[in-house]
Amino acid sequence: MTVNNNDTSTSDLQKTLLDLAITRGAGKTFCPSEAARALGGSHPDGWGPLMTPVRRAAISLADEGRIVIYRKGKPVDPHNFKGVYRIGLPYSD
Repeated sequence: MTVNNNDTSTSDLQKTLLDLAITRGAGKTFCPSEAARALGGSHPDGWGPLMTPVRRAAISLADEGRIVIYRKGKPVDPHNFKGVYRIGLPYSD
Protein backbone atom coordinates (compact mmCIF):
# COMPACT_ATOMS: atom_id res chain seq x y z
CA MET A 1 0.00 0.00 0.00
CA THR A 2 1.42 3.37 -0.98
CA VAL A 3 -0.04 6.51 0.54
CA ASN A 4 0.68 10.19 0.45
CA ASN A 5 2.99 11.16 3.34
CA ASN A 6 0.49 13.78 4.47
CA ASP A 7 -2.17 11.08 4.80
CA THR A 8 -0.05 8.60 6.74
CA SER A 9 -1.48 8.24 10.22
CA THR A 10 0.14 6.80 13.30
CA SER A 11 -2.26 3.86 13.09
CA ASP A 12 -1.16 3.20 9.47
CA LEU A 13 2.46 3.22 10.60
CA GLN A 14 1.80 0.96 13.58
CA LYS A 15 -0.26 -1.48 11.51
CA THR A 16 2.48 -1.68 8.89
CA LEU A 17 5.16 -2.27 11.54
CA LEU A 18 3.11 -5.02 13.20
CA ASP A 19 2.23 -6.63 9.85
CA LEU A 20 5.90 -6.73 8.84
CA ALA A 21 6.95 -8.14 12.22
CA ILE A 22 4.30 -10.86 12.12
CA THR A 23 5.06 -11.72 8.50
CA ARG A 24 8.78 -11.95 9.26
CA GLY A 25 8.05 -14.16 12.28
CA ALA A 26 9.61 -14.84 15.63
CA GLY A 27 13.38 -14.52 15.79
CA LYS A 28 13.55 -12.41 12.61
CA THR A 29 13.87 -8.65 12.25
CA PHE A 30 13.35 -6.05 9.56
CA CYS A 31 14.70 -2.62 8.73
CA PRO A 32 12.41 0.31 9.55
CA SER A 33 12.88 1.54 5.97
CA GLU A 34 10.83 -1.46 4.84
CA ALA A 35 7.82 0.00 6.65
CA ALA A 36 8.49 3.44 5.21
CA ARG A 37 8.75 1.98 1.69
CA ALA A 38 5.55 -0.02 2.16
CA LEU A 39 3.70 3.22 2.84
CA GLY A 40 5.65 5.80 0.85
CA GLY A 41 6.65 3.84 -2.24
CA SER A 42 10.05 2.97 -3.61
CA HIS A 43 11.27 6.49 -4.37
CA PRO A 44 13.25 8.15 -1.56
CA ASP A 45 11.08 11.27 -1.84
CA GLY A 46 8.15 9.10 -0.78
CA TRP A 47 9.61 6.95 1.94
CA GLY A 48 12.44 9.13 3.26
CA PRO A 49 10.19 11.62 5.09
CA LEU A 50 8.45 8.70 6.81
CA MET A 51 11.57 7.49 8.62
CA THR A 52 11.09 9.74 11.67
CA PRO A 53 7.36 8.93 11.99
CA VAL A 54 8.21 5.22 11.62
CA ARG A 55 10.72 5.54 14.46
CA ARG A 56 8.12 7.25 16.67
CA ALA A 57 5.56 4.54 15.88
CA ALA A 58 8.13 1.82 16.64
CA ILE A 59 8.94 3.42 19.99
CA SER A 60 5.24 3.58 20.84
CA LEU A 61 4.72 -0.09 19.96
CA ALA A 62 7.86 -1.05 21.90
CA ASP A 63 6.50 0.80 24.94
CA GLU A 64 3.36 -1.35 24.65
CA GLY A 65 5.48 -4.52 24.41
CA ARG A 66 4.14 -5.36 20.94
CA ILE A 67 7.51 -5.12 19.16
CA VAL A 68 11.15 -4.92 20.17
CA ILE A 69 13.75 -2.52 18.83
CA TYR A 70 17.09 -4.23 18.23
CA ARG A 71 20.53 -2.74 17.78
CA LYS A 72 23.41 -5.03 16.87
CA GLY A 73 21.11 -8.01 17.49
CA LYS A 74 20.23 -7.05 21.05
CA PRO A 75 17.06 -5.45 22.44
CA VAL A 76 17.55 -1.79 23.35
CA ASP A 77 15.73 0.76 25.47
CA PRO A 78 13.29 2.33 23.00
CA HIS A 79 13.96 5.76 24.50
CA ASN A 80 17.74 5.51 24.51
CA PHE A 81 19.25 4.21 21.28
CA LYS A 82 21.10 5.75 18.38
CA GLY A 83 22.01 4.69 14.90
CA VAL A 84 20.92 1.77 12.80
CA TYR A 85 18.21 -0.39 14.32
CA ARG A 86 15.91 -3.24 13.39
CA ILE A 87 12.46 -4.23 14.51
CA GLY A 88 11.06 -7.62 15.49
CA LEU A 89 8.57 -9.42 17.64
CA PRO A 90 9.23 -9.87 21.35
CA TYR A 91 10.83 -13.16 22.33
CA SER A 92 8.25 -15.65 23.54
CA ASP A 93 9.28 -18.00 26.30
